[in-house]
Formats: sequence, C-alpha cells, structure tokens
Amino acid sequence: MKTLKKRRRVQVIVLAVVALALSTALIGYAMRDGINFFRSPSQVIAEPPKPTEVFRIGGLVEEGSIIRGQGETVQFVVTDGGESVPVAFTGVLPDLFTENQGMVGTGSYVDGVFVATEILAKHDETYMPKEVVDALKEQGVYKEAGEG
Repeated sequence: MKTLKKRRRVQVIVLAVVALALSTALIGYAMRDGINFFRSPSQVIAEPPKPTEVFRIGGLVEEGSIIRGQGETVQFVVTDGGESVPVAFTGVLPDLFTENQGMVGTGSYVDGVFVATEILAKHDETYMPKEVVDALKEQGVYKEAGEG
C-alpha cells in the first residue's frame, strides 16, 4: 500500500513538472514576436540587425532633417550624437514630434533605412524615454534640464 501511494505521489510531481515546462515553453513561443529590443543609432550602425528583426530605435530628431513626401510619408534622421540613422514612416506623426526632440520608433532596418511602423514622441518639455536618455548619456550628449 505504501509503494502505491509513493508511486502516485511521484507521478503527480513528474506530471506537474512536465506541465510547468510545457506552459513556460508555450508562453515563450507566444511572446517571441511581442518583444522589441531597444537600440540607439550607434548600436544600429555598429551591428546592423537583420531586415526581418523588429526593434525600437530612439534618439533626437536631427535639425533640418524632416522631409514630408507624398501623402502621409515622412522621412527624417534620428541621432544619438554619435551616429545618425535615416527613418522612413508612413502615417500620422504625433503632435509633439519636432526637430531636436526625443522620439522612439518601432520598425525594422532595411537597406540602411529604419522603416518605422510606429513613432512615439515626448509628451512634455522635460520628458524623454529612459532608453533615449541612457543612449544620449553614453554618447556624452545628454544635458539635464536647467544645464546650459
């Protein structure tokens, strides 16, 4: 009788471990397309990602780089002070999107151009996404509010 209880307990534990491993694998598989890594322009230039990889890029919109094309197509250049990456976006830009301001874009790097599917801009005078601040600090370009 004791061996039957012991065997049943071992079976339940093994089944629980297998179910946990399977559910973890399924969650990882489901999230593989939903994870977007952040890169600065310097990182994109140093190690260009594959054209099929979707990631986020952030930095400052270079002054004088915004070119509005036909319809809703916009081209501009994003920089972190070290390197610059041209960006192409078709859609409506956020109201606060301007030159010399922080932005984060989601998309892929195809033939030397970041093709954005989404553009986010800062939402007030002092806000900038943490990833952009870190990348700009790394380049020695970022200044805190109030610094001259």
